[in-house]
Amino acid sequence: MIEARLLTKVFRDKKKGEIRGADGVSFKVEPGRIYGLLGANGAGKTTTLRLLATLLRPTSGTATVAGHDIVTEPDKVRAHVGFLATSTALYARLTAREMITYFGRLNGMADPGIRARIRGISDELGMHDFLDRRCDKLSTGMKQKTSIARMLVHDPQVMIFDEPTLGLDVIASRAIVQFVRQCRDRGKTVIYSTHVMSEAERLCDVIGIIHGGRLRAEGTLAEIRARTGETGLEESFVKIVTGGDAA
Repeated sequence: MIEARLLTKVFRDKKKGEIRGADGVSFKVEPGRIYGLLGANGAGKTTTLRLLATLLRPTSGTATVAGHDIVTEPDKVRAHVGFLATSTALYARLTAREMITYFGRLNGMADPGIRARIRGISDELGMHDFLDRRCDKLSTGMKQKTSIARMLVHDPQVMIFDEPTLGLDVIASRAIVQFVRQCRDRGKTVIYSTHVMSEAERLCDVIGIIHGGRLRAEGTLAEIRARTGETGLEESFVKIVTGGDAA
């Protein structure tokens, strides 16, 4: 469902010169799998995810998402992708229900189908108590759930989560992690970016570690541990990004 091939994005800064946000990144994600993309701030995670979601255009390389090329068929890619950014960016004066409905209409859905999807998603995420509250009156966890519902209303095949539990309390984080796991169980293709190593350990079938825009390591949790000789993902991650692993 997702295949990135030498995906590269070069930014040019007047002071810093050429910055490679993504530098020849290649990987695959199969349906019914969660691919964890791990990296420190500025490592290239968000750039890579935005390229896959067609929010950025690659300088070179490409990727196919749900069978469509991100460079030549961006509209078709967007129709099959749900992308959750780090910022919720909700319209303050709309209710959660109105926000989700708006995005359903943007995706060409009829109102009866949107209402049915809102009921189903609200059941899964526990949103019924605040669906008719204005977005500026919602807690951080409620806003994040509304953002997830907005990205899922058109039932995309591919789901991209960029730091979905950032700033959330333990209860809200657990609910979202459980929901992501359910998406995998339904056969969705999921990319999950996080700073929380315990989440990656619990959720991800395959882990990719990105640093300096380049994919430095990839494999199952067991393979990453074996490569570094460490028992914990956090220790393995630090060893890889600092160049201390044996590979």
